[in-house]
Amino acid sequence: MNFTDYVFEFSSRLSKTAIIHKTNISYKKLHSKILSISALIEKSKFRNEDRILLIAENSPLFIESYFGIIKSGCTCVPINPTLSDKDIEYIINSCEVKAIFIQKCFLNKLSEFIDKGIKIFTEETLNDLLPMEENTLIIKTETTIDPNEQVAVILFTSGSTAKPKGVMLTHYNLRYNTASIIEYLKLRSNDRIEVVLPFYYCYGTSLLHTHLRAGGSLVINNKFMFPESVLDDIIEYKCTGFAGVPSNYQILLRKSSIKNRSMPSLRYVTQAGGKLPNSFIKELKQVLSNSEIYIMYGQTEATSRLSYLPPNMIEEKLGSIGKGIPGTKLKVLDKQGYEVKVDEIGEIAASGGNIMKGYFNGKEETGKVIRNGYLYTGDLATIDSDGYIYIVSREKQIIKSGGNRISPKEVEEIITQIKSVIEVAIIGTQDDILGEAMKAFVVLDNSDIEIDEKYVINYCKGKLPSYKVPKYVMFLDALPKNSSGKVMRGELK
Repeated sequence: MNFTDYVFEFSSRLSKTAIIHKTNISYKKLHSKILSISALIEKSKFRNEDRILLIAENSPLFIESYFGIIKSGCTCVPINPTLSDKDIEYIINSCEVKAIFIQKCFLNKLSEFIDKGIKIFTEETLNDLLPMEENTLIIKTETTIDPNEQVAVILFTSGSTAKPKGVMLTHYNLRYNTASIIEYLKLRSNDRIEVVLPFYYCYGTSLLHTHLRAGGSLVINNKFMFPESVLDDIIEYKCTGFAGVPSNYQILLRKSSIKNRSMPSLRYVTQAGGKLPNSFIKELKQVLSNSEIYIMYGQTEATSRLSYLPPNMIEEKLGSIGKGIPGTKLKVLDKQGYEVKVDEIGEIAASGGNIMKGYFNGKEETGKVIRNGYLYTGDLATIDSDGYIYIVSREKQIIKSGGNRISPKEVEEIITQIKSVIEVAIIGTQDDILGEAMKAFVVLDNSDIEIDEKYVINYCKGKLPSYKVPKYVMFLDALPKNSSGKVMRGELK
């Protein structure tokens, strides 16, 4: 069974709402459009695993094209529409893209590719497609794909190299991770999630997979720059779920009226995409006292999700990413490959059916991160006596100052305890004496409390040993972030 058929196995003929975006779209209408797009691709004589690019914001166009491409047996390559022309050109050429599904407003990015033999489809093309029912379509993919080997999706992620890396995920990878997430989040057909994360990002894609498989629905909101609209949607559409990266929650807690709004329908919220400081986790738990809060951890190379902390363990295991999700095994290993002892630092390694097939055209890079059947994540962590994992830092983010190895996350946790601080990022900057000195970039809310560099440094001195106190503090209106909401530390250097 290909992944699209798995997702819509029980819902393809339902008249209930699947997507809310300007209008309501039923499962039956959505699935019919997916079948039409799949048929269009098959008529174009593309072969299994031919790469098809998808460039669109969160929209019905994205969803229909995404699942239609996968159903056809081709490989979907969804990318960030705001990527540079250079990166888009690199992806098109390296993947030998055969076709592009693109939102018309982004066509200017493809000007030099229009006459190069690549088929281009926009929403206008797809609007002309006739509705199609399952029994009218001859589906070649049913008998020709090997779900364990055939690549359904390539998600591009920035890595340690100058070029983006394409993570190859098979039909089996997607199914495995989807089933696991549905299990631990206890998703049901009455769940409805407010979506602000982009679908080309693995966290956003997982929302699409899981809620449609469960027979639930998604409310698309592309306006997180207006956080009140997010709260309005949750209330108006009686959303039962919300998912966000740390910056989403930091902004909601500091720059919205969430503390004064009642959202009785909100059953759960999930947080991944980086470490949310403990002070914000405590605050979120207090504000959403009637909702379950899932702290999670994952990587694109693991399809999306690797671990979660059960909501009832948040206070007892504050700061932990929990344990492996159902079917996924996590270990913390030293440099010799042995499991570390309690409170020792090692690297998180993972195994399970959600681990990628590899990097596209990247055998050497794949070999660096997948060894002995485990995905080595590059994240340093400790493990406690109960088996709960606590991330210390990314290996490449560790600051070496005056002979000491310092995790920026530890210092960031302290600074975010200052009530007027929305977010903070710490980097190492070259220093003739220390080797590296810590520099803190701080974003404040609009409160009247006067906070300057001296205030932040003195606050840290009262709570940290001297070698962990930042040498410099700079105030910004906002931290630089990518379109998924993750802080881009490289731009702070």
